Amino acid sequence: MPAVQDSNVPTESPFKVSERLYQLCQSSQSVSSALAQDPSSIPGEVWKKLFGHYNHEHGFKGDVRDITKGSLSSEEILRAQACGKWGSQKPSELFLRVYHDALCTLDGDIACGMVSPGLMGRSGTMPLTIISVIPDIVRHMSNLIARAEKEVFLATNFWQNGVASKYITNAIRELSRRAGERGTKVVVKIIYDRGSPKQLLEPHYVVPESEYTGAAVGLPAAREIPHVDLQVVNFHRPLLGTFHAKYMIVDRRVAVLQSNNIQDNDNLEMMVQVEGPIVDSMYDMALISWHKKLDPPLPKIGAPAAQSGGGSFDASHAAIFGPEGTIRGHSAVVDPDKMPTGNTFGPEALEQNRAGEGSSHSVGTIEPSTGSSNGSRPSAGNGVESSRPQGQNSHIEQDTGTRMAPTTSAELPEHTAEDPHYDADLAGEIQRVQASLSPQPGETPMLAVARHLNHTVNAGFVGSAPAPPCDPRDEMTPYIPHAAHPPFPMAMVCRAPYGTPNHSSVTNPQNAAWLSALRNARRTVFIQTPTLNAEPLLPAIVAACERGVHVYCYVCLGYNDSGEMLPMQGGHNEAIASQLSQTLSPSAKPRLHWHWYVGKDQAAPLAASSKRRSCHVKLLIADESVGVVGNGNQDTQSWFHSQEINVMVDSPAVCRAWIGALRRNQNTGLYGRVAVEDGVWRDGRGREVEGATGVDPGRFSWAKGLVGAVKRVQGVGGF
Repeated sequence: MPAVQDSNVPTESPFKVSERLYQLCQSSQSVSSALAQDPSSIPGEVWKKLFGHYNHEHGFKGDVRDITKGSLSSEEILRAQACGKWGSQKPSELFLRVYHDALCTLDGDIACGMVSPGLMGRSGTMPLTIISVIPDIVRHMSNLIARAEKEVFLATNFWQNGVASKYITNAIRELSRRAGERGTKVVVKIIYDRGSPKQLLEPHYVVPESEYTGAAVGLPAAREIPHVDLQVVNFHRPLLGTFHAKYMIVDRRVAVLQSNNIQDNDNLEMMVQVEGPIVDSMYDMALISWHKKLDPPLPKIGAPAAQSGGGSFDASHAAIFGPEGTIRGHSAVVDPDKMPTGNTFGPEALEQNRAGEGSSHSVGTIEPSTGSSNGSRPSAGNGVESSRPQGQNSHIEQDTGTRMAPTTSAELPEHTAEDPHYDADLAGEIQRVQASLSPQPGETPMLAVARHLNHTVNAGFVGSAPAPPCDPRDEMTPYIPHAAHPPFPMAMVCRAPYGTPNHSSVTNPQNAAWLSALRNARRTVFIQTPTLNAEPLLPAIVAACERGVHVYCYVCLGYNDSGEMLPMQGGHNEAIASQLSQTLSPSAKPRLHWHWYVGKDQAAPLAASSKRRSCHVKLLIADESVGVVGNGNQDTQSWFHSQEINVMVDSPAVCRAWIGALRRNQNTGLYGRVAVEDGVWRDGRGREVEGATGVDPGRFSWAKGLVGAVKRVQGVGGF
């Protein structure tokens, strides 16, 4: 591991917003505005015309690994603030410091940010977060597609014909049917990365219908969707420049950004929905990624989201919430302004039970056969006991003492690939999904959760260490609605694909934002990622812990171990956990909170190789107020090679809502913490997780790495 570098250098930072970059951020020139003037133009050529001559004129003044190590003057922070259009809400100091550092990387290569500079810093709203399995995310995508009026732009890394893709293809057929009834036609663009020899000559190639309708992809043929114009591009930058992006933009009014691919697996995933001016930034990024001629052009190319008005915060959205801040008819408080006081908002809440006491099994000491003391049901407050019999899930309206029966799946049938039930608005979707978690006859609430997590690939799985019942207020909430709020600052912090097999491509907004958040945080940093081994990140984690910051790393045990053991890939997760533990000083060790992912229905981690309960969420939260969410993993591939799209948000309310949902929707904080002394998880009998690789992968780990590389190309490895 690289030596820990001192982050308290009392010199002025050499990283500054140059005059050239400042002028670019002030300019209204963008790829999307140029295409609005001439929709027949080609995005790749427009980029070259607008910004191509800027690339590499001014080298980045240092190494991104050293960013944030010097002080920033108040004038420099104000200059960064002037490089964004933030709306009515002034960005926080932490957000501006991180944005400044991300922005400065463009001086080396404008293209590394994957967005026109004037659109990098914007504002927006976030009506919805999803933290759940893939079917819940593609359910929402399918509803957005079915409700589209003019256009849909969908991007994913890997597209696999299966149940998840059927939600999307069903919705495209439904979209065509509705467009036919209106007498209109809708344009749909899909871009994915399915490795092909053709990409050696043309990284972006337009996929013919004969290929995308084949068994591997299964998109509908033109004759099946007469009122949809579908165009498909397959993009990969050889050799290692993976198109790892996953997002969708509908009618240039709504954008969703998610962690999942379109494929069937056991992953817990995360999606956010954004609206307002930030959608124009994502739209611009999508055009740059597409690169090729748009045939036909996108109908909304001349209709910016910033001018569209409206949004999801209507009367139906307000009606989602009960008086206590719950989803109406259910128990978990999702509105952070209504959450109980105490250690509920910070990441430390993720390691505590409902009573606010530290988990007695936070270092893996649970006995799977007996459960844990934290399985007891404490008082729900206001004199209401929460120890109701299993199978009952009545919502308690604590301000009046009255009960509201939850909506059940019998009242709202589940929206499935085989039996679609599209909703008219977001409120209807939220009620339908939450109803699907209601216990069926003879089923406990936790077994209902297991059924939901098992979905397509693990029917009937319970596990050897099932979780004890949880407090009804800690029920799983796959869809987390956010109460109406004014637009808050957001920024695109992305990276471009880089194919050459070396580690030269490290300077970009994504990497700078992650490092800057770690180095500027004063209290806590929370990271959830399937894999964590990026060389620049590890010393930054150590330095943060040493200076007094608590760093929470929620990582998936064994995720893509074979691929991560290839040379130059950084190593597998267990080795990294052990290395970090050994590197930290005795006083700093307790400030590294490393946990293996534990599913909501489990009381112990499961190795990802079992394909039962894995996690693919990609999120960083600094000081419970600034978050970076999107596509990027904290691994070597995402740091040095893949195209990644992430959004940074400046909202304590959203970050608190995320933390609350992460506590409810997984048991990682309760049961997943490794031993502080050596970074290894053991149960109450001293046993490590069955099927795990172990800290030492053995002499032939490189051979396992080759197997992992093949799996990645086939789309069954970890991406």
